[in-house]
Amino acid sequence: MSRIRGSETTPERRLREALSTAGMQFTDDRAPVGRPDLVDAARRVAVFVDGCFWHGCPDHYVRPRSREDFWSAKLTGNVARDRRQTAELVALGWTVVRVWECDVNERLPDCVERVRTAANGATQNSDRWVVVRVDGIDEASRLERRYLEAFVDPDRRRVVEGRRTTRKRGPREADPAG
Repeated sequence: MSRIRGSETTPERRLREALSTAGMQFTDDRAPVGRPDLVDAARRVAVFVDGCFWHGCPDHYVRPRSREDFWSAKLTGNVARDRRQTAELVALGWTVVRVWECDVNERLPDCVERVRTAANGATQNSDRWVVVRVDGIDEASRLERRYLEAFVDPDRRRVVEGRRTTRKRGPREADPAG
């Protein structure tokens, strides 16, 4: 756990470099609330590059097999903090863009365009689904139940059941184990 970086991660650096190539300069300055990964203080734009495990990516979150109560509470707390920080920044007149690390790795041009659109003052549809809890249904068949909520409106919920994933891959990809 001590090797997990809190800043200057590879997805952050890749996004910053791509934004710079596109003519937009973002720094790791402070914002009035939270610690965004990239900041354009002049335009009041804060960009968070959310890790799939730490922030509940619906496609790539992997449920830990040990200390499940601890990790469930940690995930719930992270999602609550993300929501609170986003709402506080928006209330202060900032534009907040949240992208998944997997999106930076797999769809970098789309992420750059989202940030460019936000920096130019266009309204962002930042609603996305986040995993808030995962329960194992049957360990033998590796089935699990994922509880998802809409990021902006936690009253919008859905439940998805499927096979446990242990690698960063989307749910549509074939499971090599059969």
